[in-house]
Amino acid sequence: MTDLAPDRVAALLPGSLGTPYLYAERTGSTQDVLRDDHLPHGAVAVAEHQTAGRGRSGRVWEDAPSQALLLSLLLRPPGAAPLPQLSLVAGLAVARALETVAGVGTRVKWPNDVLVGDEKVAGILLEASGAKVVCGIGVNVNQDLSELPPGTRTPATSLRVATGRTFDRGVLLAAVLTEIGGCYDRWLADGLAGLAEELEGRNGLRGRRVRVDGRAGTAGAIAPDGRLTVVLDGGGSVLVESGEVEVPAAEAV
Repeated sequence: MTDLAPDRVAALLPGSLGTPYLYAERTGSTQDVLRDDHLPHGAVAVAEHQTAGRGRSGRVWEDAPSQALLLSLLLRPPGAAPLPQLSLVAGLAVARALETVAGVGTRVKWPNDVLVGDEKVAGILLEASGAKVVCGIGVNVNQDLSELPPGTRTPATSLRVATGRTFDRGVLLAAVLTEIGGCYDRWLADGLAGLAEELEGRNGLRGRRVRVDGRAGTAGAIAPDGRLTVVLDGGGSVLVESGEVEVPAAEAV
């Protein structure tokens, strides 16, 4: 039996998230499984393999069948909530879960990746529609080096490569959902300010050379509203929205 089988995972999942639990051996994208407007807050879709997995900006998310944790979570935040911040909320939760389960040090690469060292182990994709947000999460878990995608903007790793061990994906899924539940509730209560200190402590871009709208600078702190501070060469600084920062190849993380 797979470690993500519904009968096996049911006893592991936290009460607030994971119902219903929609499992598939193969699907186009778990994001699309949650398009049904009648699904409740907390619904989770999981697949062993995606044939059309996607990341930010139209990029492809590649996986090795039954080796990664591929899930989407349906959230229904209040109407006035600043939804882009959820990438950081989810990234922090995934970073915490990976440390708990695998014992690896993790950082959050603004706005939506999780790093082990300077390599990407997980990514977050938010897709909002009406009153709901589908939060896609991909974690490289048990892939060996030959199963990781080559030539990515940020070199890829897996928990197996980083630690030399394999992991139970059901246990990891439960840890991810537990941490998301806690971070999400804190965000609803206190905004991103309630998570800001830990986010800054895990800021994987701080001190890195970056480019913003053709201008060079150095990445700084994550602002209270979730934007990234960039100190520009020649003086001054800007607060950057999601997707506007480029990391030169020599500085890529």
